[in-house]
Amino acid sequence: MQEIWGIDREALEFILGASRSNHPREFAGVLRAERGIIKEVLLLPGTLSSSESAVLRLHMMPIDPSACGSVHSHPSPSPVPSGPDLGLFAKFGRVHLIVAAPYDEGSWRAYDHRGNEIHLEVMESKHPSEGGHG
Repeated sequence: MQEIWGIDREALEFILGASRSNHPREFAGVLRAERGIIKEVLLLPGTLSSSESAVLRLHMMPIDPSACGSVHSHPSPSPVPSGPDLGLFAKFGRVHLIVAAPYDEGSWRAYDHRGNEIHLEVMESKHPSEGGHG
């Protein structure tokens, strides 16, 4: 099992934008990681969303070894996990994000499967036209 230590800035921006767009309903998805960095969010069919909760239909998830946890938003300004959030964390994945209103760079937190807050480094995306010489 790979350790998750970072999140790609583009993935974080997608999460923040989707959370803003869904407000006041919660946004939810499955995180995918590559080489220890969260790169994408998988949206599962049948996800239910209201102003009080979001329900991920985990049985709809494809077999995907890159799936590493969950993300969801809280329409309140509190990114602290609830009892049901902690239940999900314990059932599935190694890292979980909660994004709270106002859904900006400072309003999200990452947690491990036990609900302990963890630090994820925000990584700048590298495009094929950038970077080193091959």
